[in-house]
Formats: sequence, structure tokens, C-alpha cells
Amino acid sequence: MEQINALGRRKSAVARVYLTEGTGKITINKRDLTEYFPSTILQYVVKQPLQLLDVLEKYDIKANLNGGGYTGQSQALRLAIARALVKVNAEDKAALRKEGFMTRDPRAVERKKPGRPKARRRFQFSKR
Repeated sequence: MEQINALGRRKSAVARVYLTEGTGKITINKRDLTEYFPSTILQYVVKQPLQLLDVLEKYDIKANLNGGGYTGQSQALRLAIARALVKVNAEDKAALRKEGFMTRDPRAVERKKPGRPKARRRFQFSKR
């Protein structure tokens, strides 16, 4: 099996994933998964598609992450891993879609409007 690449996005985070056969090592920006995401919850989010298909120790993953915060980055990485796994085996797509790992979350920050302090917040009203 050659190297398979996939892209995942969430908010302003972009994850590029390179999947190869290996022992289950996950490297993000040349750092280990546990070093890049110290939170066990975020590590769990990243590993969700691999655990669902029971291929945690079957593939090595190299990822480039940039933009966004740590939650957005972890969810972008989850989407990219799911897309890469579908490229490996197309039969897995139904199971991944059922869990919601194949859907790109479209929510992003709403732009600030002129004449307002934030997107929807208005300045305090003063009668006098």
C-alpha cells in the first residue's frame, strides 16, 4: 500500500493527513499525538474513526495541522483520517457516515457587522 493523503477542515483549522501501513504511530507537525494534544479528550476525538473500524494499530499517520484552535484542529484531523480510511477501503464509508465522521461541520465564526461591537451584539441603548 502506498501513501494515501486526505484533507479535513473545521472552522479555520486545516488538517493534511498522510496514511501508510505501520504500527499505529500518529505524528502531528513532527510531534507525537500525546505531546501535541495533551488532553485525553482530544486524543480520543482524533482516534475515533480508527477505533470504530478497529484499525488503531494498522496504520501510521503523519499530519500537518495549521490554523484554528486545538478543538477545531482535532476535529479537522478526525475528518481527514476518516476520509483517508475511506480511500483505503470504500466499504467503511457507511459505518463512518453513521457516526458522523464523514460530514464537514459548516459552522464558522460570523463576521462582524459595521455599526455594531460584534456580529449581532448591539451597543447599549440609552434613552437619555
